Order: sequence, then C-alpha cells, then structure tokens
Amino acid sequence: MHQFPIRVYYEDTDMGGVVYYANYLRFIERARSDWVRKLGNDQNAMRDAGLIWVVQRVEADYRVPARFDDELLIETEVLKVSPARLIMGQRVMRDETEIFRAKVTVACVTAQGKPQRLPAEIRALL
Repeated sequence: MHQFPIRVYYEDTDMGGVVYYANYLRFIERARSDWVRKLGNDQNAMRDAGLIWVVQRVEADYRVPARFDDELLIETEVLKVSPARLIMGQRVMRDETEIFRAKVTVACVTAQGKPQRLPAEIRALL
C-alpha cells in the first residue's frame, strides 16, 4: 500500500470551500505518479522507449466532502495485474474517514495509441 499525503489548498475548492469534484482525479493521479516513481519505473525512459501509461477506466465514489486546508492521505494498492492492464484501488482519507474511493484501470500504449502488453520489467515491479 502506497500512501501519499496532500493538503487541500484554496485553488482546489469551489466557492463553498469544498474540494471541487474533478480535483480528486488530480489528487489520485499525483499519488499514482509518486507510487510508480517509488517502484523504480522511470516514466520518462518508458516514454523515450515509445510506451506510455493511459487511464482506461475510472469508477469513482464520492463519500463525504473534503474542505479547504484539510490534510488528506491518498492510499494506492494494486488490485489486479493482467498482461495488458493494471487495476488499482485508491482511497482519499481524512484521518479515519474515507472521503473518496476509485478503481482505476491503466494500460500501456505506444506513442501512436496502439495497446501494448505491460513490459515484463514493469510486471516484475508489481
């Protein structure tokens, strides 16, 4: 389980001081990027080799609102690895309260958008 802390800034909120719904996707993207980096997957080298990660599907549940200045923790875990896809569970937590939950499916594609199997070295990291 990877954990990534984040604080809610004014720019993340709507006029009522509540986190704007689309920003949760930004938060979990940052956490996934940090997780991939800490695994040792160099996304720049991967791109230079002609492969990139793409989000194929997101299932999201908004539980309770996060607000300006909240300290949040994004948890990321692998749910399933297949030859062509990686499915991750991600939760945004404030203390013991689940704020947001998502199931994210990512895949590898070429720079031209053609689907590719996950490279063996990446599957080995997972």
